[in-house]
Amino acid sequence: MTNPSTPNVWAEHSVYTQDPQFPRALASGVTTIQVLPGSANLIGGRSVVLKVVPSRTVQGMKFPGAKYGLKHACGENPKRVYASRGPSTRMGNVAGWRGQYLQAEQYRRRWDKWLVDRKGDPPARDLAMETLAEVLRGNILVQWHCYSMNDMEGAMEVADEFGFQIKSFHHGVEAYKIADVLARKGISASLWSDWGGFKIEAMDGVRANLALVHNAGARAIVHSDDASGMQRLNQDAVKSMAEARTLGINVTEDEAIRWLTANPAWAVGLEDRIGTLEPGKNADVVLWSGTPFSIYSRAEKVWIDGAMLFDRLDLSQRWRSDFELGFVPDGRGGR
Repeated sequence: MTNPSTPNVWAEHSVYTQDPQFPRALASGVTTIQVLPGSANLIGGRSVVLKVVPSRTVQGMKFPGAKYGLKHACGENPKRVYASRGPSTRMGNVAGWRGQYLQAEQYRRRWDKWLVDRKGDPPARDLAMETLAEVLRGNILVQWHCYSMNDMEGAMEVADEFGFQIKSFHHGVEAYKIADVLARKGISASLWSDWGGFKIEAMDGVRANLALVHNAGARAIVHSDDASGMQRLNQDAVKSMAEARTLGINVTEDEAIRWLTANPAWAVGLEDRIGTLEPGKNADVVLWSGTPFSIYSRAEKVWIDGAMLFDRLDLSQRWRSDFELGFVPDGRGGR
């Protein structure tokens, strides 16, 4: 929270590999995650895609060959954080993004020309502009924190002006209001099922948001930025499925499972490697005790790249982080 635009920072440099939430995510059937910077800034920095595997280093967890994402945010968060020292209005938000991408466009052109000509010394490197230039080249995928319809509209205008694609709007409490636009522009929506009402821009939340986005033909994704919610993505999905039925929308289990698998794989640019069970893809497989769309079902076994990394029946093989040294589970919920 030091500057409205910090594309020079990378989330991987703040990942704590001993975080006890990693083994909890794995035990909940999560095999791949995208870690993003926070949402105080108009441009918050690079995200990183990780395999949920034990490692002493973040480099050992990184998904090989995955593209970086870039976190953008809009609305009340940057307005509040920079109220007295930066863009404190929605007009200021949009002007801030445009100003940064104008600089990045000039930076990219200088570097692209030098890379072709190789005449003289290369241009001076700028870590912030380097990241934004990679967005303009299509090599970094934009992930945009937005709640309200008008904020998403402003973000899409900026993306159209500078010729880059938004991969996903995160939180998107009002995504259902422009679901057809998201479908037409090929933008996914990473959503909760029923969070809303906790601040002004979240007041128009509806429980069928995921289903309405899906029904309009856009890619719906169940997401979480909450330690507990991350362990119950499957239960979050079924809440929206149930709400959809009250509106006469029938979302099948085959369709809803894509909210947890194929669609998020697409949003991080990895749909050719994960997200569905097909020959040639990574063997990331979860064996559930029953339908994942039941609160009584649990992930029994989890394989990542073909290696079994979690077996609910084998306590001796549980991933234990140093953070929890001294805690000895007895298999019955005690210690």
